[in-house]
This record gives sequence, C-alpha cells and structure tokens, in this order.
Amino acid sequence: MAETMLITGARAPAGLHLARLMHGAGHRVIMADSLRQTISSVSTACDAYEVLPRPIDGLSAYAEAVKQVITRHNITQVIPTCEEVFYLAQIWSDAMPAQLFAPDISLLARAHNKYDFTQLAQELGLPVPQTYLLTDPADLEKHRAQSRDLVFKPVWSRFATNVLIRPDPRKLTFKPTLTTPWVAQEFIKGTELCAYAFATRGQLNGLSIYAPRYRAGKGAAVYFDPVIDPGITDFITTFAAGIDWTGQLSFDFIRTAQGKIYALECNPRAVSGIHFFHNARAFSTAFSGHGFADPDIKTPLTVPAAMWIYAFPKAVAGLQFGQFFQDIRCARHALQWDGDPGPQKQQLRSVAEIARIALARRISLQAASTFDIEWNGPDQSSM
Repeated sequence: MAETMLITGARAPAGLHLARLMHGAGHRVIMADSLRQTISSVSTACDAYEVLPRPIDGLSAYAEAVKQVITRHNITQVIPTCEEVFYLAQIWSDAMPAQLFAPDISLLARAHNKYDFTQLAQELGLPVPQTYLLTDPADLEKHRAQSRDLVFKPVWSRFATNVLIRPDPRKLTFKPTLTTPWVAQEFIKGTELCAYAFATRGQLNGLSIYAPRYRAGKGAAVYFDPVIDPGITDFITTFAAGIDWTGQLSFDFIRTAQGKIYALECNPRAVSGIHFFHNARAFSTAFSGHGFADPDIKTPLTVPAAMWIYAFPKAVAGLQFGQFFQDIRCARHALQWDGDPGPQKQQLRSVAEIARIALARRISLQAASTFDIEWNGPDQSSM
C-alpha cells in the first residue's frame, strides 16, 4: 500500500538512496533537512522539500516545524537518516500524527553510547572487545601504561572523531568527565567490516555488509566492497531480536585472522550500506516489516567526489596512483540512478553550503556537515 513518507537527513547520500527506493516502490516522498542545498532537494524522487529549523538550537521549534510538515503533507511515516533521529525520538509522542521508524530515545541512546552498547551486547552473549568507561582523570591513569594495546574514543562521537588508536601514553592529554566520558577499548587486530540493517519489532528485514577500503580521514567510508559474513549476520539477528529493535541500525566490526567477529560500536541510523539495495519493490516490502531484502549490487560502490577530496591526497602521499585509479574505475557510482541526474549536479552547491558553515564556525568540512544534528547524549555540551 502506497504511503506518504517524510525522510529526514536529506543531506546524506543514504537519505537520497532511501528516497529513491521508496519513490521507486510507488510511495510519495517528502524530504526535509535544516540545510537548503542538499543533494536530495533536486531529486526526482523528492515530491516536496522542506527546510526545518536546526534541531540543535532547540526542541520546541523543531518539534512544531516537524508537526506542521506532517500535517501539511498528510504524512503517515517519518524515516530519519542521520543523527536527527535522536531529536525526533525526543519530540515524538501520541500528538504526532505519524509513525516514527525508530526506537524510543532510551534505547537509541544505549545503542549510540559506545560503552553502553558493549554492555548491551555482552548481556545478549555477543562478542565485543573489553571496554572500560572513563569518567574522570583517575580512570584514564589506570589505563595509561597499557595504551599501546587500547583504542580511546569519546562515548558520544561519530566519524572516528578524536579516536586514538594504540597511542603513545604521552598523547593521552584528554580529560574525561561525567559529562564528557570516553572509553578505552581493547585493540583487536583484523579486517574492518561495516554493516547496515533494518528491523521491525526485533525481526531483521534487511542487511548489507561491506569493507570500507577508503575513508574520509579516519571516519566515514567513501569506497565500499560488498562482503558476505555469516558471523555478522548472526550477530545482528541476535542483537535486533534481543532488544526488540524497530528502525535502522549500523555497526563497525573487526574480523580476526581466525575468523572471529567482534562488534566495535553501533550507529542507530543509516549508513552507506543502503546503496547496495536497488530493487525498490523488494526493499520497500521488507522495510515495512514483511520478509527479508538481500542487497542487489554485488560490485564495489564509491562516491567519486569524496574519493577525490579525501582519498586521492593519500594515494599521492603513498605513491599508490595505479591502485587508486583502478579502484575508482571498477566501482559503481553510489549516487547514480537512472532518470535522476540532479543530485550529482547538486553536489557542488551542497558542499559549498557546508564549506560556508565551516568557514564561519572555523571547523572542518566534515564537522560542519553534521554540527547542527549531532547528538552527544543528554548533556548537549558534552562535545
């Protein structure tokens, strides 16, 4: 049955792809974001585009704007893409005349919290590295001597921001507190893998697994190799069922040389793995909680603009021109979609808007791309 859907996080390629899939399945798609020049705003999959207030500036104005959009377009379901999911979960109530495809804020926060996630996984008997919570300088000192065997990262973070991998003890200059907690996590050597999934009432309905061959710095992948891994499938199936999850969720894993899987962290939102789905009807049916959707794309995917911005300088520095050009030639463009060329042309305008924010706030381009929707726990001063 066709619905009218509101998809938020229109800035993200994952949001655009989700809109294309839903539009291709016959649904009417409204897109929204607090940025104006998003790649999704010019897509043929977008029936209407709405600019929302920045959620980080206050929940009241954000909630009222979201409710007005829902009412104006007779929306029946709201699907978040990025970290605005945390703000939407906080404002959601019976007064909202639509369903939110996400769990409540308490469960979202547990999954997003890099310490709480490991505790949740352990309760379900799932493998995660040994992880220690750091809430004051004394906690940090307990682990300073073992720093070469650990990974340090803020409890609330994304894109591997501020991550310290097996650092020199002298590099541990951060100061964890109750409102800015960190974790020290056992370093496990192996191959990094990522996964995107969605579930309804604990039933896994779709899953794609991929290896992030190139990244934007330490963070988001910009080149994705599809992978099949039964261990990851079993992990996510058990995790979703164990906490009765409804919504999208994503994970970072390490697979050791012996084939054992460890989950490093969970991101309760969409990630690039969604691009491996292309059969709109099958995806939409599974997304509504009926059946299971397997990924259709079996070849590597990439975002060429991001490859040139983030990966090419590394290829130059490492004298790996041949490998870079070979990889970019054999990969499918993640933003390509027949009959919808607008988003590719819109990329420069989208980047320009984010670049203006970066300059005005004196932050990196990557930080500017999410500063207004980041959620850093109940205390929003924490990062």
